[in-house]
Amino acid sequence: MTQNQIRNFAIISHIDHGKSTLADRFLELTQTIEKRKMREQYLDMMDLEREKGITIKLQPVKMEFYRNQKSKIKNQKENEKNKKFYILNLIDTPGHVDFSYEVSRSLAAVEGVILLVDATKGIQAQTLANLNSAKEQNLSIIPVINKIDLTNAQIEETKKEMANLLDFKPEEILLISAKKNLNIEQVLEKVIEKIPPPKGEIKKPFRALIFDSQYDPFKGVITYVRVVDGSIKKGEEIYLMISQEKGEVLEIGYFKPDFTPVSELQAGEIGYIATGVKNIEKCRVGDTIINAKRKMQKAKVMDVEPLPGYQEPKPVVFASFYLNKDSDFDFLKEALIKIKLNDASLSFEPERLEGLGRGFRCGFLGTLHLEIIEERLKREYGLSLVITSPSIPYKIVRKGEEKEEEVFSPAKLPPSFQLKEIKEPWIGLEIITPFQYLSQIMNFLKSIRGKYKNTQYLGVKNIINFEIPLSEIIGGFYNRLKSITSGYASFSYKVLDWRPADLVKINILVAGKKVEAFSRIVPKDSTYSVAKSMLKRLKEILPPQLFSVSLQAEIEGRIIARENIKALRKDVTASLYGGDYTRKRKLLEKQKKGKKKLKTHGGVNIPPEVFISFIKN
Repeated sequence: MTQNQIRNFAIISHIDHGKSTLADRFLELTQTIEKRKMREQYLDMMDLEREKGITIKLQPVKMEFYRNQKSKIKNQKENEKNKKFYILNLIDTPGHVDFSYEVSRSLAAVEGVILLVDATKGIQAQTLANLNSAKEQNLSIIPVINKIDLTNAQIEETKKEMANLLDFKPEEILLISAKKNLNIEQVLEKVIEKIPPPKGEIKKPFRALIFDSQYDPFKGVITYVRVVDGSIKKGEEIYLMISQEKGEVLEIGYFKPDFTPVSELQAGEIGYIATGVKNIEKCRVGDTIINAKRKMQKAKVMDVEPLPGYQEPKPVVFASFYLNKDSDFDFLKEALIKIKLNDASLSFEPERLEGLGRGFRCGFLGTLHLEIIEERLKREYGLSLVITSPSIPYKIVRKGEEKEEEVFSPAKLPPSFQLKEIKEPWIGLEIITPFQYLSQIMNFLKSIRGKYKNTQYLGVKNIINFEIPLSEIIGGFYNRLKSITSGYASFSYKVLDWRPADLVKINILVAGKKVEAFSRIVPKDSTYSVAKSMLKRLKEILPPQLFSVSLQAEIEGRIIARENIKALRKDVTASLYGGDYTRKRKLLEKQKKGKKKLKTHGGVNIPPEVFISFIKN
């Protein structure tokens, strides 16, 4: 096999446009997976992905494609001679904006992409975002319209959109139905024709780029690599250039999509290397793996240059994870380290809060990302968590000082009399919507803080450019947008800059005790409405106690809103069957004293489900 027979590519699109279904058809067409083992969304390996119907993790797979042939030729030499045998390395990628870092790592390992667009929905926000990422890396792009078999498919309109907005020629655009297995082979033919083979050199020193990884208790860190130059075999020593860590190749192989061991990986191929490295933090996504012998040969080490890595993702949403049992702290730390190994966009550091104990302040790329990490910790590691409300970072300058410092949670925000200035991050929002929903969206945007920029009119679709504080989208922004447009509008965003803001911190008191997990930083002019809605929500989800519970919203010692949860009523006189009224009165007085004692000394035990439910709303 030569490099001319290799094609490395990814599928990119907006969420729910059919990437996983198209990948299924590729697996069937190339006979990579036996029919009896085939299932829907085969490359979505996590149960969580199947339940939610979205791709969360990138997943590579090696496919063998015998071009223009219905059955495989057993004679390998004849295949080489006729050049009808191809190795297609596919990386299936997520479509949601919260997992865009998965997409960026995938694109660095391939030479081309299939840009998939749903014929019933047309171009959406993440379509544009992913396309721009592919163009920045000078990748070959194959435009494909999916779901052409549906009765509400707008094929010609979608074609015009792609031609006008994405600058494709109409005749270049392929029309397929992944579900009905229509024109799928044409897509693979186009992959071979349009996407160039890899350019690595087999005679050069070995270099490979780590684009993902996972941990195995016996083999250590297993790195997902794109081999750029040279080759590597089992048993050889390797060196990680950035972390300066040595390892030994315990196993190498391809993704089929399960791990399939082989004896050697060569330039241009995508595969995995079991490094034997047990220190998880030493294997970082974006690092370059070289042969350890080259490192030892000092005269020659300079001719092995590290590969360009990835730009570190910047978390935009922060929340703190705490435990019901403090004894599980080390277990939580180990779990977060292992999850970060195959989700490099997660960040975390230790934190301690009064009343909650030890925990970790974690950074995420969005609220869906937060929800997925929380669910993985619960399912994969059996942890019961208390999670603070999601917040964003702020920059503050204290009075009498000039240096800016970042604050990542409401608990760390100083009182207003100590602050000279506070800044919040703003984002550039790009909303793509059908024309008929334009007025509803404009009215919606008027109700939130922000700055209108412009609207691009593209026939049946419009692109609205708007600048808003990041804090405006971490609540119910997406759900409201989806509601007023019946799910047809979509958005993407990027962080612009930091701008001064007039903000205050709302503290929530439950039975007179402050609960830091419920604290929020909000604009000063909307404190009362926000506080009332927070208390109403808490009143709905907090279980009633045997005594009445007060819920209060406080700003720097001043109560601005209050709600009460009525006490559970228990009829202590039910067992009485007669006698004087004083017997009943005695029991009622005893109950009253008991409730007063509970209220004073017992406090309120808040279940973990309350914190999670409060965050989601």
